[in-house]
Amino acid sequence: MALDAIGALPASRTEPDGSAVVRILSYNLRSMRDDEDALARVIRACAPDVVLAQEAPRFFRWRKHAARLAARSELVVLSGGATAAGPLLLCSLRATVERTEDVLLPRTPGLHRRGLATAVVRFGAARLGLVSCHLSLSKEERYAQAGLVLDRVAALGTPYTVVAGDLNEDPGGPAFTRLTGTLRDGWEARPLGAGNTFPGSAPRRRIDAVLATEGVEFLGCGVPDGPDPADLAAATDHLPVLAAVRLRAPAGA
Repeated sequence: MALDAIGALPASRTEPDGSAVVRILSYNLRSMRDDEDALARVIRACAPDVVLAQEAPRFFRWRKHAARLAARSELVVLSGGATAAGPLLLCSLRATVERTEDVLLPRTPGLHRRGLATAVVRFGAARLGLVSCHLSLSKEERYAQAGLVLDRVAALGTPYTVVAGDLNEDPGGPAFTRLTGTLRDGWEARPLGAGNTFPGSAPRRRIDAVLATEGVEFLGCGVPDGPDPADLAAATDHLPVLAAVRLRAPAGA
């Protein structure tokens, strides 16, 4: 049975008018090089509707690894993985999928290739765009990639969009600030639980975030306290970020 990941975080639901409460998890998987069983238990404990993951396996039999994690987490693969250079989307069967697209970002010679896993899904009567990202370790490239993320948000054309991922930068940095000039930071909007995510064993930095366009109502966002601390330590070197959001149904839905 899934645990309540943060004490007051609401459960998923579809409301009578078609509005939806959706639980969103952002999680750096470190290529699933650690304890896969612990990783799946953490995800299940958070009871997410969608997982925006980073550092998914990208090489030999990467699809098999992604499918195995999805099955153990009681979810399905939505998009991403090696075809997005690492970002991965998982979802529950509650989501109705409209479309997916994996996007490779321009590569700087000598640096790791980056990409975006994107999708448009529906919960109840609400359409939601999803973008999972893992920004560069290079300050200059990271800032440019933040702009490309915002371009992708605009291109999705959805009334609501959530961007989540490992930004490799603390709040106040140039790329983080570029993103939050357009998007709202869930932990700033409605903090619930701790904020710092890295390193997982003694988190000192808040480099993982769930961000959203105007109109997405954050009901709570932070590092979940429901999973077993031993599982959090064994699963990967980042802590996850869990958010619950309300998406209002369009008028006349």
